Amino acid sequence: MPIDELSKNTLQVQEITALLNRYNHEYYVLDAPTVPDAEYDRSFQQLLSIEEQYPSLASLTSPTQRVGAAPLSAFSQVDHEVPMLSLGNVFSDEELFEFDKRIRDRLTDVPSLHFCCEPKLDGIAISLLYENGALVRGATRGDGNTGENITQNVKTIGSIPLQLLGNNYPQILEVRGEIYMPKAGFNALNKKAAELGEKGFQNPRNAAAGSLRQLDSSITATRPLEMCAYSIGLVEDEQEELPQGHFSMLNKLSEWGFLINKEMRRVNSIQDCCDYFVALSEKRESLSYDIDGIVFKVDEFELQEELGFVSRAPRWATAYKFPAQEEMTTLLDVEFQVGRTGAITPKAKLTPVFVGGVTVSNATLHNRDEIERLQVKIGDTVIIRRAGDVIPQIVSVVQSRRPDNAKDIIFPTSCPVCDSPVEREEGEAVARCTGGIICKAQSIRAIQHFSSRKALDIDGLGDKLVEQLVEEGLIETVADLYQLNYSSVYNLERMAEKSASNLFSALEKSKQTTLPRFIYALGIREVGEATAKALALHYRAIEPLYTATEEELQTIDDVGPIVAKHIAQFFNNTHQRDNLQKLLDAGLSWPDIETVDESTQTLAGKVIVLTGNFEAMKRSDAKKLLEALGAKVTGSVSKKTDLVVAGPGAGSKLTKAQDLGVKVIDESDLLELLA
Repeated sequence: MPIDELSKNTLQVQEITALLNRYNHEYYVLDAPTVPDAEYDRSFQQLLSIEEQYPSLASLTSPTQRVGAAPLSAFSQVDHEVPMLSLGNVFSDEELFEFDKRIRDRLTDVPSLHFCCEPKLDGIAISLLYENGALVRGATRGDGNTGENITQNVKTIGSIPLQLLGNNYPQILEVRGEIYMPKAGFNALNKKAAELGEKGFQNPRNAAAGSLRQLDSSITATRPLEMCAYSIGLVEDEQEELPQGHFSMLNKLSEWGFLINKEMRRVNSIQDCCDYFVALSEKRESLSYDIDGIVFKVDEFELQEELGFVSRAPRWATAYKFPAQEEMTTLLDVEFQVGRTGAITPKAKLTPVFVGGVTVSNATLHNRDEIERLQVKIGDTVIIRRAGDVIPQIVSVVQSRRPDNAKDIIFPTSCPVCDSPVEREEGEAVARCTGGIICKAQSIRAIQHFSSRKALDIDGLGDKLVEQLVEEGLIETVADLYQLNYSSVYNLERMAEKSASNLFSALEKSKQTTLPRFIYALGIREVGEATAKALALHYRAIEPLYTATEEELQTIDDVGPIVAKHIAQFFNNTHQRDNLQKLLDAGLSWPDIETVDESTQTLAGKVIVLTGNFEAMKRSDAKKLLEALGAKVTGSVSKKTDLVVAGPGAGSKLTKAQDLGVKVIDESDLLELLA
C-alpha cells in the first residue's frame, strides 16, 4: 500500500475509532446518545471494512473487538498484583455504629469522618488493567489473589472503555468494579430462552456469572451486561496527582470513561450512612438492577491506609446487607454430616421453597445447642432465612402448625460414618468425631481441602472424584494421591483417558508449590491462609514446626492460644507426621524463603511516600528497592510519614508534607539513599 494511502487510512481509522468511542460512552455510560443506532452502525461497518482490507490497522482497542474473538479452550490464571479483598458485613444500625466506633478507637485524633455510600451491586467482581490508557487484561476476583483471565469477554461489554478518555491517566491503572445484568436485560434473556425451549437463569447474578464464563466471547457479546467501577487497585507512574479521596477518585474514573453509580453519595457521619440506607431501601425495587445492600467506606485514602486491614478485609469499609428474605417450609428430615476436622453438623432437609432468588432444599442447624434453642422437631413448619450468599438457616419454628407425629431430633453419640465416639470439648459448641483419619468422611473432606484452589490447586480433582477414589479404596489420605495407579483411575466409572491423563499431569504439577500453600493445604484446625503465611514467614521451613511449642507459636502474629494448641497437636500426631513425610518423599517441594539480613534493613520501620515523576528509574522500581531495605512505602502523606521523595510535578502530597513538617528529598537524594 502506498505511503499516502496508508496515512490516509490510518487517519481515517483513528477518526472513526474516536467517534465510536464517544458514541459508546454517550450510550452506555452517560445514557444520553447523540446519534441514532443506524448512524453508529454505519460508522462501525465503515471501520470494520477498512480493518478487513488492511488488517495491520486493526488494534486491540478497536471498537470492532467488542463482537467477540475466537473461542478459547480454557481460561488462564491471573495473579492480582494487589489482592482483591472481601468486605465485612453488618445487618443492623447497631452493628454499623459499632463499625464506626472501631474506626474512631483507632483514629483518636481525627475530629470528623466522611463516608462514601454506594449501592452493593449483586454481580461479579472484576479487575481491569490498563497500560497507557489501553485495556490489556480483564480478570475475575477468584480467591482474591488469583483469578481467571476473561479479557476477550470483558471487551464485549459496552460500558467498559477499551481506550481511556482524556490523556491525564497513569501509565499503569487497574480499575475494579462489578459486572452485572440489569433486570430488563435479564427478563429479555429468559424470555428468549423460553421461546427457544431452553432453560433460563434463576437470577441476574447467575446470568452475569454464566455469561462471563463463556469460552466463546461471541456468546458473551449477545448478553446485556454492564460494568460499574467502584475502586482502583494497582497504579504506577501517574502523570499528575490523583484524587486523595474515594468519592473524588470515582468521579475521576468517570472522566476517563467508566460508568459509576448515580446513587453514590459522600456523607459526613455514620448517622448520615443510616439515613442513606433507609432512603435507598425504599428506592430498591425501582432500581433497574439488583442490589443486596450498601457499601460504606471511609472516604479519605490517608485514613484508609492508617486503618489498614484485618485478615482479608479492610477495617475502613463494610457492607450493610438488606434484611434477609424469609419463607416458610417443612422440615422433612435431619442428616448429620462429618467435616474435615470431625465436626458433626446437622443438615436440615426441607420441602423445596424459593427464597432470596434461589430454590432452597437444605439449611444448616449449626449444632446441638441450636436445635435445643429452636426446640425444632422433624415435621415442623419452619421459617428459613437467606441473606445474600449466606447459607440458608432455620430461624424459628411455627409452633401452632406442629403436627401430632412430629419427631425429636436425636443428636448422634457415635460418628454416622465410622462409628467412633462423638465428643464435645468443654467450652465448645461443636461435637466432633474422634476417629481422625480412620473416618472416611474426614479423609474425604481433608483431601478435598488439600486439592482446593487456595491449597495445592489440583485441577480436575473435584469433590465427586475424591469421593469416588475414597469409596473405591484407592486412597485414604492426601499422601495416597501421589501413589495412584494410572490404570486404576482410568478404569473408574465416568473417567475417560483424557480426564485421567489430565489428573496425573495436575498431580505432578502440584508437587511444585509454596510453603504457605502447603501449610494451609494440611488442613490444620483454625489455620487459614493468613496464619499459614505467618507460620511460613516465621519458620521458613516445615521441619521447625515439628517441635514448636504452644508458647513459642503464640509469639507469631495471628496465632493465639487456641490456634497454637491446634498447630502443636497436629504436628505431635504420629499419623499426621507419617502422612507429612510421605508427601515430602513423593516430591512435594517449594522454593526457599530467603532469610532477611537485618544488617541490610537500614530503613526498617520508616514510612516513605513517592510522588511526582522520576527520571532515573520507575517509581515501582524505587518502591521495591526501598522495601528491600525494610521501608514501608505508602500512597498518602500523614503524620506517620517519615520521608517524602518528590520528583518534578509533585502536587498535593508535597504540599501536605511541607504543611506537616515531613522531610522531603528529591530523586538524586533517593539514589544516594539507596546506594
